[in-house]
Amino acid sequence: MSVKIVANAKHVFLSRNLAQYQRNPVLYSTYRGIFDFTPITKTRREFTQKKLVGYSMHQLYSVVADVEKYNTFVPFCKKSFVYDRKPGSLKADLIIGFPPLNESYTSNVKLIQPTLVKAECVDGRLFNYLLTAWQFSPGLKDIPQSCVIDFMVSFEFKSLLHSQLSNLFFDQIVKQMEYAFIQEAEQRFGSPAIKSHVLVSNKS
Repeated sequence: MSVKIVANAKHVFLSRNLAQYQRNPVLYSTYRGIFDFTPITKTRREFTQKKLVGYSMHQLYSVVADVEKYNTFVPFCKKSFVYDRKPGSLKADLIIGFPPLNESYTSNVKLIQPTLVKAECVDGRLFNYLLTAWQFSPGLKDIPQSCVIDFMVSFEFKSLLHSQLSNLFFDQIVKQMEYAFIQEAEQRFGSPAIKSHVLVSNKS
């Protein structure tokens, strides 16, 4: 009986705190403004998600900012080489591969510890445009090992064929990418303090 009461109390606590975030979701237009997007075209795909997770801002930031090790845990990333490190930024050459594609590109990465990691493709044959961004903010007040993630990926292939293929597999690829970082956090820091909860999700 006591176990059931504790479980119910935890459920009520999480529900009330989740409601705090869901009453004030990040509006789609405002969210785009945060990252200074260019206009979306018919061949551009975009996914945004706000999620409460059981890891701290510093923990998640350390995983996402570890670009040099992307090839060890990020789906489809075959190689990741970091260079030109500066305070708050770096450049990285990455090779991604998923049949029938295997292409390299250069990415400029902006780092603001522990709140933001933003990467933008600046040179490559595969993409006209590629931008990913992770913004971290405090989670539940009574659970220090928690934070809210605003995750965004927006891209446009140069090839119309690749764009059409991405329409078929877009959801699967994006979900695998986002989940891979949470899995890596679990490998580094152990089990999450709370179960992840999606607060807001949009795709186009």
